[in-house]
Amino acid sequence: MTDAVAATKPVQSVAGAQAAKQVQGGTTTDKPYLKISGVVKKFGEHVAVDHVDLEIRQHEIFALLGSSGCGKSTLLRMLAGMDSPTSGKIILDGQDIVGLEPYERPVNMMFQSYALFPHMTVAQNIAFGLKQDKLPKDEIAARVDVMLDLVQMRKYASRKPHQLSGGQQQRVALARSLAKRPKLLLLDEPLGALDKKLRQETQLELANTIEKVGVTCIMVTHDQEEAMTMADRIGIMSEGRLLQVGSPTDIYEYPNCRFTAEFIGESNMFEGSVTVDEADRVEITSAELGGVVSVDHGITGPKGMHVWASIRPEDVRLDRKPVPAGPNMAAGVVENIAYMGSYSIYHIKLASGKVVKTVVPSSRWYDAGETAPTWGDQVYVSWRTDAPVILTM
Repeated sequence: MTDAVAATKPVQSVAGAQAAKQVQGGTTTDKPYLKISGVVKKFGEHVAVDHVDLEIRQHEIFALLGSSGCGKSTLLRMLAGMDSPTSGKIILDGQDIVGLEPYERPVNMMFQSYALFPHMTVAQNIAFGLKQDKLPKDEIAARVDVMLDLVQMRKYASRKPHQLSGGQQQRVALARSLAKRPKLLLLDEPLGALDKKLRQETQLELANTIEKVGVTCIMVTHDQEEAMTMADRIGIMSEGRLLQVGSPTDIYEYPNCRFTAEFIGESNMFEGSVTVDEADRVEITSAELGGVVSVDHGITGPKGMHVWASIRPEDVRLDRKPVPAGPNMAAGVVENIAYMGSYSIYHIKLASGKVVKTVVPSSRWYDAGETAPTWGDQVYVSWRTDAPVILTM
């Protein structure tokens, strides 16, 4: 993990705590299957990957998530052997694989484009790598049969790639990658070639197939929904550095810096300074809120410390009538509304000019016997004291 200061809201997930412990080099009951230590990759003066330390457990599905150019694909290419680290070690199942050619590594990579051979049938595509390894014909046939059943493509075995849908091509590419029984499976934007609806349908299917085989998997994606749905743990990357590692719940509920809080989902960020810090309460005075953010735990920070309070839109309550004066509330005007069917996203402009987003179920106003606010209406936002996460950077 980088030197980013952790969020002051305590991590409650056992999986997240264990993941953080692993990344920071502590001892755990799980011996790492893949260990990346101090890996740096430079292209001239540009640092693409900056001292990454990461431990992956066997049979884990791990997602590297970040925006374009953050270094996640470069890290994946170094695992595959397509790029060599400038410095650092990569240990897979006790073997240092730095310096090994791609074909010498027990690693297979599935690309976004799938890279299927257009002149070969489904069965021939799956068998290709096995033939390259000069396996006996009967063993090749047996493995191809197993893979066809695994990805439910037996009845399409004699078809060519152009006769398949995008989702079917993705299954064939996965079967080809798994047929060689790699110790490590690398997925580079595995569902990026599919449309949104098909991508959503395929996420769980792909994760279930990988789990059935029991292969250790690292996937690279910029799609946070994909990472949150498929992965056991997620690593957030920015500017070549690994900012945070944890379970999807920990990453979302307990971000350790502003980048993670704003990159994963939506977040209302209030800048301010600490005015009260006690064991069971901290208060941040924020000009953007025009008031005080109160949190139900201390942060052991000095008064006057510059911080940010992150509050998820679904934790912000919207009311038409005034709420009792106090912390964690503000008056504003409806600036925009995005109707999403079962819920709406309201953009509320406060007196300071700060815009607060809140997610409101469509049934909210019916249940309260009220009409929904509309553009220009005066409204009130508020949240519980356990909603904010306090960030120091």
